[in-house]
Amino acid sequence: MTLLEIDNLQIDFATSGGTLHAVRGTSMDVREGEIVGIVGESGSGKSVTASAILRLLPGNGIHSGGDIRYRGRSVFSLSAGELRAFRGAEVSMIFQEPGRSFDPIYSVGKAMAETLRAHNGDLSDESVQRRSIELLQEVNVPQPAERLVNFPHQFSGGLLQRIMIALALASDPRLLIADEPTTALDVTIQAGIMDLLLRLRRERNLAILFITHNLALISQIADRLMVMYGGMVLEHGKTADVLSAPRHPYSRALLNSILSFGKHYSRDPLQTIKGSVPNPYRPEPGCPFAPRCPLAHAECTRTAPPLVEEGPAGHGHRCIIPGVKE
Repeated sequence: MTLLEIDNLQIDFATSGGTLHAVRGTSMDVREGEIVGIVGESGSGKSVTASAILRLLPGNGIHSGGDIRYRGRSVFSLSAGELRAFRGAEVSMIFQEPGRSFDPIYSVGKAMAETLRAHNGDLSDESVQRRSIELLQEVNVPQPAERLVNFPHQFSGGLLQRIMIALALASDPRLLIADEPTTALDVTIQAGIMDLLLRLRRERNLAILFITHNLALISQIADRLMVMYGGMVLEHGKTADVLSAPRHPYSRALLNSILSFGKHYSRDPLQTIKGSVPNPYRPEPGCPFAPRCPLAHAECTRTAPPLVEEGPAGHGHRCIIPGVKE
């Protein structure tokens, strides 16, 4: 069953410097119990897309086209009351850098109580404490009863991220948006968070939209992969298909820029992507990657290539010369 459908989404921002085009015709879907990964450089539109799902855009954010549907209903049609019920109970979000996501004067117990009562105001103090402890136990926070009185600054980054996940799960959502959930965590803690998300998917049949820069990380968890650049999805498909046989030059460039254990710069120089991301105030009329693509020619700069499905089932790309290696 499809939970979430994003259809030709366009998000702009009104700024003093003009209109910033952050998302330009993005389409994707997330099915029940599935993990979908979104990868791409900073500025590619990943987090803006995620924020739009919960209508968390800032005041200058403009929904200028397309739609986001959850179980067939547009999230842009929800009233204020329906939106409050939707957030948390149907779709929850965990943010990057958990230390900046907590109110420093709220204890963990108070944050848990406020979250639990947001969708069930009749809960007794005893029920709130019991449920808070159960949630912290579920995400492997040690001594959960004792930690309820602690404040955010008394936890490590890894534990704060686990508490953030517990808060996101408090109202039993069907879809969890994880926006760079392992940022600033060391590799051991990253592995623990990934194992936790996989267990929650298995035990709760939880769908997860996982946003990251880390292709190595996403390869371990995602069923399908969306490669975003310049506010557009340039390639999508099953994770194994995209990583083993990328069709778009940008996907290949991302894979080629990954450091591999055992390689030395003197023998295997790191392949970087020359140039910089497109100016969102003046987006390219053609393929957004064309100015940095070594294979680009005149046609690539005129109009954005349509999304083409070819190869393995569900594998699509926006490139007029797919699969050609530099």
